[in-house]
Amino acid sequence: MKKFVAILVALIMVLGMIACTSQPATTTETPKAETESVKPAETTKQDEPAQTNPEPEPEPEAEPKDYSGYTIRIYSNSNSTERVTWLIQAAKEAGFTISLDTTEVISGDTAAIQAANEKKDGDLIFGLNETRWGQIVDGNYENLKLVAWTPTWADKVGDYKYDGLAYGLVIQNVLMLYRTDEFGTNGQELHFEHWADIVNSGYTWYRQGKVGGTTNANINSAMLYPFADPTSPAGGITVEGWKTLWNYCANGVFTGDSYGFDPLNRGDVQIGTFYSSSLYGKIDDAASSSEHPLKGTLQPENWSLVDIKDGTYYIAEYIGVLDKEGRTEEQTEAVKAFCEWFGSAEVQADWAEEFDSVPCNEDAVKLVYGDDIPAIYLLPNFALTTVPGTDMTYAAYVAAHSAEWTNIMTNLGFYWKDAEAKAEPAWDTLDWSVLTQKAE
Repeated sequence: MKKFVAILVALIMVLGMIACTSQPATTTETPKAETESVKPAETTKQDEPAQTNPEPEPEPEAEPKDYSGYTIRIYSNSNSTERVTWLIQAAKEAGFTISLDTTEVISGDTAAIQAANEKKDGDLIFGLNETRWGQIVDGNYENLKLVAWTPTWADKVGDYKYDGLAYGLVIQNVLMLYRTDEFGTNGQELHFEHWADIVNSGYTWYRQGKVGGTTNANINSAMLYPFADPTSPAGGITVEGWKTLWNYCANGVFTGDSYGFDPLNRGDVQIGTFYSSSLYGKIDDAASSSEHPLKGTLQPENWSLVDIKDGTYYIAEYIGVLDKEGRTEEQTEAVKAFCEWFGSAEVQADWAEEFDSVPCNEDAVKLVYGDDIPAIYLLPNFALTTVPGTDMTYAAYVAAHSAEWTNIMTNLGFYWKDAEAKAEPAWDTLDWSVLTQKAE
């Protein structure tokens, strides 16, 4: 039986094979050209498995270090209420805590540097000028020593630096302005050789009412510049120079204003002196305090700068880290970090925008002004000229003699506050060896 089944299965398979081979062919020829153009299918990149080589994710930026746990004690003469308020808030946002007195507590460079020297609690000083900074660098103040420090922006401030010690923040100068309208020269242009020529100008001018103060000192330096004489016993200034400065006081108008802008703006005088920082802001707001205000900033309408051949007396306000006893290395790091931050291009540009100044940092200047630097900062600078008979710049010369000048003016009574002129000294009989000494 099994044999019969096997024979039957084999017979069926043979018959099936015969049936398949007996059918007619039904294949279709493909033209030769088509046949040649057909290629085996290629595997494309889309068909390939995706290659996974992702770009490395950028490392997260490090969080700015928070130095706010240490209160940085600052001394400065650039300390109007507006500046102090702005700086405290900006520093707080940047992770610093600072302490800085306003002008109600400390007014002027002399007061700032004396307070820092006496209290011995300062972490840094900013502001002042070459005169004061030269004295600090030279060790003239017993308790004011500087820590070695070089910020990343040190190469951006040009010549305004004491390498490794202090670096410029703001360029400042004093200006002589005059009205060109009916309250001034009625269109007459003013051209002087020296600042001191104001006393023979034939116009009315404003003079300040005190010896001290940064701006007042810079005005005096500008007035005395053509009279520098290293052989003179009168503090290195000729007697003619002191006579001229006395004339400036005796015949100038004093109305109790701190500086010459306000009386010029009111039309009380035809010529006034002022400092460059804040000038344009004052003019923008001039109408709020005068019925006959100054008009126009970058394109003045009724005022101009006196064209003075010498130029003007520039200073730079610097910043430096004080060597404070008992301060830890970490706390010193916080002070240096603040100085680094404050002098940076971005912060100095913000400061300049807020307070109408020109930074020493050239990158900050570009951020604020581009190529359109205001004319008040393009005047010739005689502070850096060499005084004949010396190897000193005029700024250094001022620093060397500033104490003598202050003593002379104090002893002789320059810059009295009442309107009545004092009796002029008998110049030929004065003992300069006494007058250059501090009054008892």
